[in-house]
Amino acid sequence: MKVLISDNLSQAGIDILERAGLDVDVKTGLSQGELKAVIGNYDGLIIRSATQVTADLLEAAHRLKVVGRAGIGLDNVDISNASQRGIVVMNAPDGNATTAAEHAIAMMMALSRNIPRACQSMKEGRWEKKKFMGREVTGKTFGVIGVGRIGGIAVNRAQGLKMKTIAYDPHMPEEVAEKIGVELVSLEELAQRSDCISVHVPLTAETQNLVSADFFENMKNDAIFIDCARGGVCDEKALYDALVNKKIGGAALDVFSTEPTTIENCPLLGLENFICTPHLGASTSEAQESVALIIAEQLAAYLLKGVVTNAVNVPSV
Repeated sequence: MKVLISDNLSQAGIDILERAGLDVDVKTGLSQGELKAVIGNYDGLIIRSATQVTADLLEAAHRLKVVGRAGIGLDNVDISNASQRGIVVMNAPDGNATTAAEHAIAMMMALSRNIPRACQSMKEGRWEKKKFMGREVTGKTFGVIGVGRIGGIAVNRAQGLKMKTIAYDPHMPEEVAEKIGVELVSLEELAQRSDCISVHVPLTAETQNLVSADFFENMKNDAIFIDCARGGVCDEKALYDALVNKKIGGAALDVFSTEPTTIENCPLLGLENFICTPHLGASTSEAQESVALIIAEQLAAYLLKGVVTNAVNVPSV
């Protein structure tokens, strides 16, 4: 059986597939047209965030049995269409959870202590000690939108910093929230009470523009907002207005509605009270090797033995 890897994947994952006896081709950077031209030759496809698995692509995938995402997000895969064609879609939800949560905490600290601006100021030859007065996080309230794998780790890390933790998650049972020491509240109450708000939900019809102008209106004037989850959950125009009008203290984004992101398509990048990174939430060597190993093992097990693990469109077997 043949497997195509269309995005960058750790060599450790490739080695697992080859040791299992699968015929592996690594072809990264293909255009959508180039990918469509070759996809019909493969039984399995491994992707990250760059490859777009559209209905048009799936129509050409005559042999395809499984799509494996080396990571958690699947907004670049037409899951409904894949399901109709009997193609299993699986991901590696645990492989980069710690890395993503740590990135959100790093963004919180960088924003709270003005680290990016202070660093740039010094590199430009200035010593502006009084300009970059920061804030402690100890004793402050950390609000999380979504307490899944990543959100739960972010809560744990915030608690380690002696922060109070509250969360909005309509799908989390009260007893689970109590177990991890987080108080469940409404979205409005979370906005009103939090000193730092961090988003940890996937992009779905339910979460599209979940964080809106009304949400920012309810936030404290000195509170900060962080999204290291998915672009589109936050209304970027509303965030821009909130920052320009000093409705909130600052914001940090790792994900955007349009990626790659530039100041031409995202005016947020021109604001002083805004910091950003180019979708680095899962970008550590540890996470990249972990997701590669997990998805390679899952894909090989399905193609060779029919074992289903971490599939989003069929029950695990």
